[in-house]
Amino acid sequence: MRELLRTTDPTMIAFATALLDGEGIEVFPLDVHMSVLEGSIGILPRRLMVRDSDHFRAAAVLRDNDVPFEG
Repeated sequence: MRELLRTTDPTMIAFATALLDGEGIEVFPLDVHMSVLEGSIGILPRRLMVRDSDHFRAAAVLRDNDVPFEG
Protein backbone atom coordinates (compact mmCIF):
# COMPACT_ATOMS: atom_id res chain seq x y z
CA MET A 1 0.00 0.00 0.00
CA ARG A 2 1.17 3.48 -0.85
CA GLU A 3 -0.18 6.80 0.27
CA LEU A 4 -1.63 8.75 -2.61
CA LEU A 5 -3.38 11.69 -1.00
CA ARG A 6 -3.31 13.40 2.40
CA THR A 7 -5.67 16.28 3.09
CA THR A 8 -7.93 17.83 5.69
CA ASP A 9 -10.53 18.61 3.02
CA PRO A 10 -13.23 15.91 3.07
CA THR A 11 -14.58 17.05 -0.31
CA MET A 12 -11.18 16.42 -1.91
CA ILE A 13 -11.18 12.88 -0.49
CA ALA A 14 -14.66 12.27 -1.91
CA PHE A 15 -13.73 13.72 -5.32
CA ALA A 16 -10.51 11.70 -5.58
CA THR A 17 -12.31 8.55 -4.49
CA ALA A 18 -15.00 9.06 -7.14
CA LEU A 19 -12.39 9.64 -9.85
CA LEU A 20 -10.41 6.55 -8.91
CA ASP A 21 -13.52 4.38 -8.55
CA GLY A 22 -14.51 5.46 -12.04
CA GLU A 23 -11.19 4.14 -13.33
CA GLY A 24 -11.55 0.86 -11.47
CA ILE A 25 -8.82 1.66 -8.95
CA GLU A 26 -9.62 0.50 -5.43
CA VAL A 27 -8.85 3.06 -2.72
CA PHE A 28 -8.49 2.55 1.00
CA PRO A 29 -9.35 5.58 3.15
CA LEU A 30 -7.46 5.87 6.41
CA ASP A 31 -7.98 8.14 9.42
CA VAL A 32 -11.69 8.50 8.61
CA HIS A 33 -12.82 8.41 12.23
CA MET A 34 -10.14 10.72 13.61
CA SER A 35 -12.72 13.46 14.15
CA VAL A 36 -13.68 11.64 17.35
CA LEU A 37 -10.22 12.40 18.74
CA GLU A 38 -9.88 15.93 17.41
CA GLY A 39 -13.37 17.09 18.30
CA SER A 40 -14.55 17.56 14.69
CA ILE A 41 -12.41 20.64 14.04
CA GLY A 42 -10.71 19.13 10.99
CA ILE A 43 -7.04 19.54 11.82
CA LEU A 44 -5.96 15.92 11.36
CA PRO A 45 -5.52 14.92 7.73
CA ARG A 46 -7.19 11.93 6.14
CA ARG A 47 -5.28 9.67 3.78
CA LEU A 48 -6.11 7.70 0.66
CA MET A 49 -4.07 4.60 0.03
CA VAL A 50 -3.83 2.51 -3.14
CA ARG A 51 -2.11 -0.75 -3.98
CA ASP A 52 1.52 -0.41 -5.04
CA SER A 53 0.64 -1.75 -8.48
CA ASP A 54 -2.08 0.91 -8.94
CA HIS A 55 -0.11 3.89 -7.67
CA PHE A 56 1.29 5.07 -11.02
CA ARG A 57 -2.10 4.94 -12.73
CA ALA A 58 -3.89 6.53 -9.74
CA ALA A 59 -1.37 9.38 -9.65
CA ALA A 60 -1.94 9.97 -13.38
CA VAL A 61 -5.72 10.13 -12.86
CA LEU A 62 -5.36 12.70 -10.07
CA ARG A 63 -2.77 14.71 -12.01
CA ASP A 64 -5.01 14.80 -15.11
CA ASN A 65 -7.87 16.15 -12.98
CA ASP A 66 -5.74 18.78 -11.18
CA VAL A 67 -6.03 17.11 -7.79
CA PRO A 68 -2.98 17.87 -5.63
CA PHE A 69 -1.53 14.65 -4.25
CA GLU A 70 1.45 13.48 -2.23
CA GLY A 71 3.11 11.64 -5.00
